Amino acid sequence: MHADSPREIHALLLNGTVGVGKTTVAEAVGDLLTDAGVPHAVFDLDWLRKSWPAPPGDRFNFGMLLRNLRSVTGHSLEAGATRLVLAGVIEDQDERKLLADAVGAELTVCRLRAELPIIHQRLAQRHGSEPEVLQWHLNRSGELDGILSRSAVDDFTVDAGTGSVTDVAVSVLRAAGWG
Repeated sequence: MHADSPREIHALLLNGTVGVGKTTVAEAVGDLLTDAGVPHAVFDLDWLRKSWPAPPGDRFNFGMLLRNLRSVTGHSLEAGATRLVLAGVIEDQDERKLLADAVGAELTVCRLRAELPIIHQRLAQRHGSEPEVLQWHLNRSGELDGILSRSAVDDFTVDAGTGSVTDVAVSVLRAAGWG
């Protein structure tokens, strides 16, 4: 644990393919924690890895993500957070361990799932004006969905293809044992 206190710290990663709604659901989980008076922090891991160029052998700049995550979670824990909500992707057990080490707490991993046609529709709404970017995301969504199905890094799965964002967030909190 980063903070020197007896507080029990819990970390939750919303994992899933591109376009499944990880960031949107993480924000909704944060809103529900706020409503419940639970001190927390929400982090979009894509922003913590956003740096160019990525070093050779680290296609998605995971090393940068880990360095930045150690810093921001440490500050959040010092400020009193007891729950850390992360939105991002881990593809294997090694990445899960490294992410847990970076946050300094046991990590619960929720995989958000939705059918690929739903994900493709969401991606088209997000990237429709950028054909090359859209095509990359469409290709990556299927590739990553397969990787995540084989990797078994998740503790539980929540359907993010139906229901409101708030309903999905409530399901995530219940499945994680946080609410």
